[in-house]
Amino acid sequence: MNLTPLIQSFVLHFGEMGSRWGINRTVGQIYALLFVSGRPLNADEIADTLAFSRSNVSMGLKELTAWNLVRLQHLPNDRREYFSTPDDVWAIFRTLAEERRKREIDPTLSMLRNALVQTPATAEEAHAQRRMKEMHDLIELVTQWFSDIQRLDTPTLVQLMKLGAKAQKFLELKQKLKSVTGMKNVRLLKLSKTASIKNRAGNLDKDDGGEAK
Repeated sequence: MNLTPLIQSFVLHFGEMGSRWGINRTVGQIYALLFVSGRPLNADEIADTLAFSRSNVSMGLKELTAWNLVRLQHLPNDRREYFSTPDDVWAIFRTLAEERRKREIDPTLSMLRNALVQTPATAEEAHAQRRMKEMHDLIELVTQWFSDIQRLDTPTLVQLMKLGAKAQKFLELKQKLKSVTGMKNVRLLKLSKTASIKNRAGNLDKDDGGEAK
């Protein structure tokens, strides 16, 4: 594959960003190359294009395969293995997010759950446990939200994300309506109490009038 200046700038940038995301720079460059390639590539082609050793490419492809970010396939009359990325960029995003959840979020939730079931021995531990519960509840809420999002089909997810500020305005309007409804309920309750008091007073006047007779 010909590494043009445009493609090279993307591959190099993705390698640098990959190191900040917690993956090897080599792995990031391999994935970037596969992502922009118009056809599946084998390990020798990747090594020649990026000037990497064959062993580094093999390790990088194994890591990407473990993350479910590349597809392995074979071509007719060719014993070599070829690699490509999913065509749907949303599928890549879903897979990457799910794999990071399993590797980073789930272990954290498991540790927090174990910590929360223990009986604190000191006031310091009790305070720490309360703080841990706050963290646990937040992470669990976000995780549940993410799971709900993951179940949406791509067109619905795109539409939801495009709502942006509209969703915020809708929530603000909902809160205002809730406040107005609450005020109306308070007024109705006050009117109801006033009417009840008046009815009691009327009944008392009637009773007093009957006794006077």
